[in-house]
Amino acid sequence: MNLRKLSSRLMAGLSVAAMLAACSPSHSQDQPKFSGTGFGQTPSGAGRKVPDSAAGMRMSFSPVVKAVAPAVVNVYARGVTRQAVDPFWQMFGGSQPRAQESLGSGVIVRPNGIVVTNNHVIEGLQEFMVVLNDRRQYPAKVILADPRTDLAVLQLQAKPGETFPTLQLEDDRNVEVGDLVLAIGNPFGVGQTVTNGIVSALNRTQVGSGDGSYIQTDAPINPGNSGGALVDMDGKLIGINSMILSGSGQSSGVGFAIPSALVSRVVASAVGGQSHVQHPWLGARGDTVTGDIARSLGMDRPQGVLVSDVYRGSPAEAGGLRAGDVILSIDDQPVNDSAGMRYQINLMQLNQTADLKVLRGGKTLDIKVKATAPSATPPRDERTLRGQNPFSGAHVVNLSPAVADDLGIDPFDAPQGVMISAIDSAQSYAAGVGLLPGDIIRQVNGRAIATTADLDAIVKAGARTWRITIQRGDQVITAQFS
Repeated sequence: MNLRKLSSRLMAGLSVAAMLAACSPSHSQDQPKFSGTGFGQTPSGAGRKVPDSAAGMRMSFSPVVKAVAPAVVNVYARGVTRQAVDPFWQMFGGSQPRAQESLGSGVIVRPNGIVVTNNHVIEGLQEFMVVLNDRRQYPAKVILADPRTDLAVLQLQAKPGETFPTLQLEDDRNVEVGDLVLAIGNPFGVGQTVTNGIVSALNRTQVGSGDGSYIQTDAPINPGNSGGALVDMDGKLIGINSMILSGSGQSSGVGFAIPSALVSRVVASAVGGQSHVQHPWLGARGDTVTGDIARSLGMDRPQGVLVSDVYRGSPAEAGGLRAGDVILSIDDQPVNDSAGMRYQINLMQLNQTADLKVLRGGKTLDIKVKATAPSATPPRDERTLRGQNPFSGAHVVNLSPAVADDLGIDPFDAPQGVMISAIDSAQSYAAGVGLLPGDIIRQVNGRAIATTADLDAIVKAGARTWRITIQRGDQVITAQFS
């Protein structure tokens, strides 16, 4: 089946927290200036008015829809994945091929055909077709995909000089709870659909699996809306519809959109030529301040993040942040939990200086911390081990904050050492003895393993008996092989 026929096919298996796509139009322009803010809750109310007459209640959303609909697109994806479900394929060290299709939505955000959608719409697939509101069709290629933010950026394969309608990204600081919004996308593959609702909440961090701080809306969002637009009454993009909470897999009035500030950050990385988003790093982690913690610190209410660890040599340490500090805000934006803190940091550009308001010993301090790329010390030095030994077929890498960030691991949970990043196949020695990706190798035959070079030297020397100690999550496991 070619991509032009995919619109009649829908993905199966809706989950309780279904990730959904929604398209929305865009008036592309230069990247808006965000102050790394997230959503402020200052109640300005400027320009907002509740309808006060029957005539006002009959007012239509159609002018907004006409302005934004041309930039809302349907995204069809197709590819072949491999699943190790058939013993026949496993005999040959392979897996069973399986055709997979995906239907979602997207938003054009640059006139040269830059489209943003959800990463889960295109993940693992190889062929992409984008269909515009006027039924024009364009093949597309992925220029950046970022699972942590669940955003992906596509480039339409258009004629030289061809331009497209775009949607302007709104500064998220102008968004307030109660604002009217429209969700635009392709639910269930029926075609472009518009639904309306309000902003139900801001800064939702306890949903999804990424480093998000979502806009919550009651505008109906359904399967096929993933990657589509959430727009305000000025026709500006305030978010990319991403997921819902639902017991049935269909809209229950609790939907979530990725804020425009983070969308802008990812798009800027893509058009700047980066193949992945470089996430800034402070080198500090902490816990949400609870009521009990607030009382113990003499605070009048729970707020902020209590710093539990500061990574040695990190920007946080260089800036003077200490364990026991409470981070109250970053760049004047309140920090309510650790997920919100990570979100604020992710909005920053590399080497940008963040202004932190910190509570220390009952006094409020201002601390400046430069957000840099995670440290790449020690060097990555990734190797594949071979030979007659328990590690044969394992890919190993030196751990550093940079490697941990690439692998989606908290650097504090993966101290320096050697980690197995992948294993060749189920028939390799490494898989046969039970080693798994993510295992950290601590000792081999009584010798501490600090680098991949250490491990490689021991493996090449050979041994009749192998005594191996690994760290797997919070467990330390020792096993012997001969």
